[in-house]
Amino acid sequence: MSRLSGLDVAFLCLETRARPMHMGGVAVFRPTRAVDLDDLVALVATRAAAVPELGRTVAPVWFPPGAAEWRDDPRFSAADHVHGYQVSDRRTFEAYASGWMATPLDLSRPPWDVHVVTGLPDGEFALLVKLHHALADGAGAVGIAGALLDQGTLSATRGAAPAAPWSPADLLRQGREALGLAGTVLRATRRPPTPALMAGSSTSRKLAFVRLDAADVRHIRRQHGGTTNDVALAVIAGGLRDWLLTRDLPVAGVTPRALIPVNTRGRGQGEGGNQLSAYLCDLPVGVADPVERLRFVRAAMDRNKAAGASAGPGTVPILANMLPSAVHRVLTPSAASAAPFLFDTVVTNVPLPSVPLSLGGAWLREVYPFAPLAGGHGLGVAVSAYRDAVHIGLQVDRDSVPDVDVLAACVVKACAALHERA
Repeated sequence: MSRLSGLDVAFLCLETRARPMHMGGVAVFRPTRAVDLDDLVALVATRAAAVPELGRTVAPVWFPPGAAEWRDDPRFSAADHVHGYQVSDRRTFEAYASGWMATPLDLSRPPWDVHVVTGLPDGEFALLVKLHHALADGAGAVGIAGALLDQGTLSATRGAAPAAPWSPADLLRQGREALGLAGTVLRATRRPPTPALMAGSSTSRKLAFVRLDAADVRHIRRQHGGTTNDVALAVIAGGLRDWLLTRDLPVAGVTPRALIPVNTRGRGQGEGGNQLSAYLCDLPVGVADPVERLRFVRAAMDRNKAAGASAGPGTVPILANMLPSAVHRVLTPSAASAAPFLFDTVVTNVPLPSVPLSLGGAWLREVYPFAPLAGGHGLGVAVSAYRDAVHIGLQVDRDSVPDVDVLAACVVKACAALHERA
């Protein structure tokens, strides 16, 4: 048993039917022989039953007010959380995955869900993993999901962090720091510059899967510098530019802002839960030249890194962690609608190991992460590099961005345009 942090509680308070706060991952495997759906479901359920945090549910505590902790669920059965389904083709699979991602988790039981889907082309099958953000951040989710694979645990970031002891002096210091961060965040608010990325209260979702060749990304980095994440941000900016142009919308001077989560774990720290800060980065959609877009992004991210993850207007997760749970229960649900005034989309990088991974002897070929949509946002972006590809998962509010397939194609086109200049 362990106490939820302020940020963990904030993710619970943000949860609504139209805004489910879970992360998702879609992993596609290619077996060397025919697979049996029931056998795969049983294998995953058996492994999930051995992961302690998957058997825990959220329970309220008396003090402090509004707080909660993780407790073992005496009714837990991993088999109730693992399901099998067969599709006829890739298009049907993508529609199935979109509907699965749109469905909120049942928070009265352990907040996770796994589907095994067979019937993909070339005999491939997929593992769809969904975890509530209160349970883990991206790094923690990789550790939990890794326990379902043949290789077992992939990282030491599993398990929820115990509540830290505090003193009155600590509380006063934290209060002053919270006020300082709140002022910094408020000063960064602005009028949302890209109405096309805003959404209402729709419950519909659609996913798109973008695969970039890792060799192309490495070539771009060799020629122009920057990290894989810098290249991904520049490519996303170029994709947004081309997508807006297909809608006959203006792009001159348009700079939608991305919130980029940052893992704040120290090396060797094994706690799970959410240990995050974030950067803000304007995406240079208004810049026509792809190389200039990358330079713009590199400069912005270099400034963020120089300032550090513990200061600046992107430190919303740190601020949330400082606030008492009771404050989150009262204010966070209504404050969620203000997200577009600070940022237009979330672009998160989910690091994966470079070693070959498998499930039931079938090798992992593709893996797409998906981030939840913040209040008022029509687009969420998640990036993972694995082996020979950089995978980008796009999740959109279907009513606001019905043409996400066009956006996905524009992102691929933007990468090709940057590669041609490298």
